Amino acid sequence: MADIILVLNAGSSSIKFRAFSVHGTTLDLVLRGQVDGLNTAPRFTAVDSAGQKTAKDWGAGFELDHEGAIEHIAAFLRSHGEGHRLIAVGHRIVHGGQTYSGPVRVTPGVLDELEKLIPLAPLHQPHNLSPIRIIARSRPEIPQVACFDTAFHRSAPEVAQAYALPPSITDKGVRRYGFHGLSYEYIASVLPQIAPAAAAGRTVVAHLGNGSSMCAIVGGKSVASTMGFTAVDGLPMGTRCGNLDPGVILYLMAELKMDKQGIEDLIYRQSGLLGVSGVSSDMRVLLASDEPRARFAIDLYTYRIGRELGSLVAAMQGIDALVLTAGVGENAVAIRERIVRDAAWLGLELDPAANLSGGPCISAASSKVSAWVIPANEELMIGQHTLAAIEATAP
Repeated sequence: MADIILVLNAGSSSIKFRAFSVHGTTLDLVLRGQVDGLNTAPRFTAVDSAGQKTAKDWGAGFELDHEGAIEHIAAFLRSHGEGHRLIAVGHRIVHGGQTYSGPVRVTPGVLDELEKLIPLAPLHQPHNLSPIRIIARSRPEIPQVACFDTAFHRSAPEVAQAYALPPSITDKGVRRYGFHGLSYEYIASVLPQIAPAAAAGRTVVAHLGNGSSMCAIVGGKSVASTMGFTAVDGLPMGTRCGNLDPGVILYLMAELKMDKQGIEDLIYRQSGLLGVSGVSSDMRVLLASDEPRARFAIDLYTYRIGRELGSLVAAMQGIDALVLTAGVGENAVAIRERIVRDAAWLGLELDPAANLSGGPCISAASSKVSAWVIPANEELMIGQHTLAAIEATAP
């Protein structure tokens, strides 16, 4: 009987899952899928290791909440998991605060501590924690492990995590945390096999998707990140504005009379590529569009990436490699080309044919700085952490 580790990534309207079979210290993907459109028009899709797809559409108006989605995923796993035994569940948790610098097995006390962090990530943390409570009620004997998007950045120097605010504010946890840490940790874990020189040196990793950020990594450790106190900081994203002068928020409140909810909707859901273009938050749509605002949104996106790249290079005092990952980084050939060509001043030189084929190395042989495309795999990172955590706490 094969042991199975289930990985869950829960958002406000979706739950993504991966099921891995355990073979010693190796994890093999058995199933992947998601339930999205929760409480509106829920849909379920799953793909097994052989590529066989299963889909279910409940239709608009069907009230399927997180608990119902978890129950459906569990039932699906049981029906497709003959000879399998669920031994643990790993969860992506956006915020670990200052307390958690690594994965932790969830206990009632840990869950209480994570709930206290909800004010630091009100749009993400409650949904991340919801499946933990649901599984704890229905299957209390199953170990659960929390893996944090902030943990990887705890290695950054204190000066890189600080804001220039009084201690009366910063002592309450207001600091630069950084996010997408599980993605960066995965890249750092595989880089020694793919690009040993880059792994040993100074690397900037660009996680470019609907949520986008960049991280400076030296010797496998995070030293600086574009995201700060929240996951809305840094680069423009699909619908998030990225870096914004705090004075703009004051203006919106004083002059436009916007309330907290209105500002939250603006900076999280109505800005970024969608807000600038007025067309879409999807880079594929923008690249295919002839609309001038769509082109300007792309220009702004790549311009900000170039500026943040320079900042991260300064934090490392040099650069040996650039890695592009996540949806846009892995698939948008034109965006990769612009990023690399705009960084020619750093010694980067693109290999157009390699870029067109997806790499993994997309820099020319003569390039002083190497450039790579490496697919993200946060779920595998969570699975590996979960396996290590339950083995470390086994009686």
